[in-house]
Amino acid sequence: MSGWTRHTGKAVALDLESVDTDQLLTARFMTTPRAEGYGRYLLYDLRYNSAEQPVPDFPLNRVPDASVLVARRNFGGGSSREAAVYALVDFGIRTVIAPSFGDIFASNAVNNGLLPARVDEAEIDALIDELRGDAAHVTVELEHGEIEIGSRKLAFTLDTAWRQKLINGWDDIDLTGHHHPAIARYRARRAKAQPWAFPAGKAAG
Repeated sequence: MSGWTRHTGKAVALDLESVDTDQLLTARFMTTPRAEGYGRYLLYDLRYNSAEQPVPDFPLNRVPDASVLVARRNFGGGSSREAAVYALVDFGIRTVIAPSFGDIFASNAVNNGLLPARVDEAEIDALIDELRGDAAHVTVELEHGEIEIGSRKLAFTLDTAWRQKLINGWDDIDLTGHHHPAIARYRARRAKAQPWAFPAGKAAG
């Protein structure tokens, strides 16, 4: 996964609360190999009608090259389905802006290079009103925690470690490896102070 610090693209509003992981990617599509891509199945039952024809006024059908999604609270709640994140990423979504996210979804998002940008709910209300029926140019500055979208400039909240992972393109193992010098120093101190806690021949290792 490659890291990133700045993204520019188009933003659209999804004026729905509690869009869960089963809506993002319904279970019936999960037999598809990841190599084939899940983007075409993103929000399938909202993007398509019962005859499997595109719903013309659905935001991602109106703006199929959108890369930023503005949504309401509890985005990505529900199951721990990481494939829901795959569907967003494979479609081309780089950032989701919402007041709150499902915890596991947000963690999965970061591990796949997708930014879950948490913004105050009042700001989301105003932003959705501004975006209603239209798309807007957007710039996301990951390092500074800022978003310029339409006529607005917003600050977003993100855990420091998650920001570091996104910028560097790291997963959890990479993040741990980044702390290797500190871990090695701790191990050396403990080996001296409590040598009995280490297997024979391993105290200095």
